[in-house]
Order: sequence, then C-alpha cells, then structure tokens
Amino acid sequence: MFKTDIVIIGSGIAALSVANALCGNGKKVTIITKGKKSSSNSSLAQGGIAVALSENDNFNMHYDDTLEAGCYQNNSESVMTLVSKAPEVIKEFIKSGMKFDTDEKGNLLFGKEGAHHISRIIHAGGDRTGLKVMEELFSQINKNVIINEDEMVLELRVKGNECGGVITRGKDGRINCYEANHTILATGGIGQLYPCTSNDITITGDGLAMAYRAGLPISSPEFVQFHPTMLNINGKTMGLVSEAVRGDGGILINQDGIRIMEGKHPLKDLAPRDIVSRVVYDHYLKGDKIYLDISHIENFKERFPYVSEICDKNGVDLNKNIIPVRPGAHFHMGGIKAEPNGKTEINGLYVVGEAACTGVHGANRLASNSLLEGLVFGKLTAENIIDSDRRVLHFDDEFSEAGVGVLPLKREIQSKMMEFIGIVRYKNKIPEIIKWFEKYIPKGTDKPFGKINFNKIDNERMEIYNMLTAGYLIANAAFDRSESIGAHYIIDKE
Repeated sequence: MFKTDIVIIGSGIAALSVANALCGNGKKVTIITKGKKSSSNSSLAQGGIAVALSENDNFNMHYDDTLEAGCYQNNSESVMTLVSKAPEVIKEFIKSGMKFDTDEKGNLLFGKEGAHHISRIIHAGGDRTGLKVMEELFSQINKNVIINEDEMVLELRVKGNECGGVITRGKDGRINCYEANHTILATGGIGQLYPCTSNDITITGDGLAMAYRAGLPISSPEFVQFHPTMLNINGKTMGLVSEAVRGDGGILINQDGIRIMEGKHPLKDLAPRDIVSRVVYDHYLKGDKIYLDISHIENFKERFPYVSEICDKNGVDLNKNIIPVRPGAHFHMGGIKAEPNGKTEINGLYVVGEAACTGVHGANRLASNSLLEGLVFGKLTAENIIDSDRRVLHFDDEFSEAGVGVLPLKREIQSKMMEFIGIVRYKNKIPEIIKWFEKYIPKGTDKPFGKINFNKIDNERMEIYNMLTAGYLIANAAFDRSESIGAHYIIDKE
C-alpha cells in the first residue's frame, strides 16, 4: 500500500496543470502513466492555444465560435468558464516562464484555424506548441511530485460513493495499491480505437472504461472528432498535418488539382473539422488522392518545422508543394461526466482534460480549445482540491472473480470501429458491431464489460478489454442518437 495526497493517472497537459498547481501548495502528488511521461497527445499537439488576447478579440467572440463549432450542443456555462478564464490563465503561464511565438517587437503572434472567425491561436516553436508547453510544465514540477512510468492503472478503488485511490500493475508485474485523498483521471481519449489516428499509442480509452466500471455516467461518447489532414503514405498514417497549415493558406485538392471544399461550406478549407473530414473521406472512398496544396505559404519549413520533419522523414518532397493527406481519429468530445472543476458524482474522484466531458466542446471541438481546456480546467481542479479537507478512510477492496475469454486483436477492434462508428455511420448497420462487442462480454460481471479479475490477464489484454468497453459504449450511444449533428453523422440506410 502506497499513500499519497493526490494520485493522477496520466501525464498530459491536464495532468501537469493540476500537478503544478498542487505541488506549489505543498501537496504530495503521485503521477502514474502506463507509458513514458512524454507519452501523451499533448506532447504531439501541433496546433496552438485559442485565447482572446488580441486587441480586436474578446472572450464573448471566442464563446460564440465555440458554441457554433459545437453545434450548440455545448454546456454554455462550461464554455463561458473556459473562455472567460483563459486570458488570465495564459497571462500567468507566460509570466511563469512560458514563451509563445512573437513578432520582432515581442507581441504575440495570432494564427487562424478552422471555425474561428478571427485570428486568436497562439503557438510556440511554430507547430511544436504541445511539446513546448509540456517541456515548460515539466520544468515547473517540484520535489513534491513523483512520476511513475510504465505502470498501468487497472482499477479505481471505489466503494459506495467514495474513491480511495487506484490499483496498478508495474512493469515488474507486481500489483500495487495506492491510497489517496484525491484521485484524478487525466487519461486522454480513445484515438487508438481507430486504425488511423493522431493519438499516442497509449491512448486506448482506459479512463473511460475504468470510470464506467466504477459507476460514473458516460456522457455523449458518440461524438468522436476526426482530423481531416493526417499525413498519408501508402495508406498508412505517419503523423498529423496541423490545421494551422490551412489557416496559413493551405488548400485541399484532389489529384487533378481541383479544390474539394469549393461550394461545401462558406469557410471552405477552414470549415468545422467534421465537415472537412466528411468531404475528404468521401473523396478517399471514391479512390481519389487528396493533397494539401502549400504553394501559397511562404517559408513553410520555418513556419511548420515539425510537419516538414515528418514529411522529409517519410519521403514527401515539399518542393512539389503538395502533402498527401487523409482523415483520422483525433479528439473525443464525449467522455466521463464531470464539471469544469473536475468534480464527478463519486467523492474524491475527479476527471480533467480529454477524458472528461464537461460539455465544453459540444458535438464538435473548436480548433485549439483542447490544450486550453487542459490548462484552464486543470487549474480549476487543483483549486477545488486545495480547498478540500477530505481524508480518505481506509477500506477493504472488493475484487471480481469474473474472467475474460478469447479477446480480439487490437487491429480487429480498430477495423470494426472505422467501418461502423467512423466518420459516416449507418443506423441499420450499427447493431452489427454492437452484437460483435457483445460476444466478448465476460460472464459473471455486474454489467456488460464490468469489473473482472485483472490478476488473470496481462496489461496487453487489459488494454484490449478497455478498448472493447469504450467501443461498446460509443456504439450504443451512436445507435441511440438518431439525428446527425456535429461529429456524429448518421444515415438511416446505406
């Protein structure tokens, strides 16, 4: 048994935002991550941070754009909390040492991305914003924070309506039990449920599955955002091509040089991501090759060093001014129901970042609101915990004896998800994947894909079980929502 004030599962921007605020207040924090501490979507994020800091912008305009992109399915109070607190949070971050890109006079540079009606995106290192932000956050961690790498959280320690920590398995195979006054899920989304994704290899829906098993409500899991421009090399995804490329003048074309977004939306190539993804995907299914024409962007390699790096690495000649792209799973708007301050329906258990569904993104996330969410709501979660005097009482854990049978390969789950719960869904076909998932429901669990005896399976199979759980939840929610809205595009019959 290990004891700590706060245990955080995950090591992305939301996790570190919480950890930094807590450790600065003398709290003892343990961060547990199943990969390396840098294994997060945050470190991979090329896009910037949306914030109303320019002279011709204000948070009410940011609020309007967020609601419009989210198809007005957002929780308006959550949105207002995010955008109104964002300017001060970013100013404090800059004051603490974070350096964003500026002009020669030291003024912040503002870029434009999809569904924004004004340039309000700040970047760091060009298209390395996520990496630069994470480097700064890691540098600010003090001795009150312990980071345990290569350790997988298997289950939340929940009894009744109280959470008392987590149960994990380290790389040595040993089961560990952590007792904590406060437990925070910051596990990211579900990108690896799909064959083509921008997400880190570790992002397999673990937090969503664990929260479901613990009894927390899952909100709007059907809303899965696909990014329209993943680098596509011979049908394989080799990385993300930032939306900022289109913000700077990149144009989507087919093999004949025809602009594919003409007449599809007033914002054309900068339309909301769900719309652009569907157009690109439609061409892809027809056998067309889709490219980003970058001929209108000056100093491309200086402006987009990371995109240039992955293109060079994969044999894309940028002198030809075209980059081959296709859509891929990018962000989960749905997730574990939580408030902006991380609070859930279980005492002592909080959720923050992409794992959480506060309603801030609605049916479709506005570009560059994700890193912002991690910073702002991470800070609010920390403040909520700092003000709490909760002390967990030791309780005996209850373990399930249910065992799993034969499980599918990860690539089978990914293929099924893309076919049935991808960019376009067909109402009459979704029951097929639900039945497929049901084949793998263990006997003896308290509910479908409930708690199991994790001693009988290794971490790899536990990951697959979590993927099945998350996929099952997404598929059922997709079937229940019969109308198309935002990232959930459904057709009655194929």
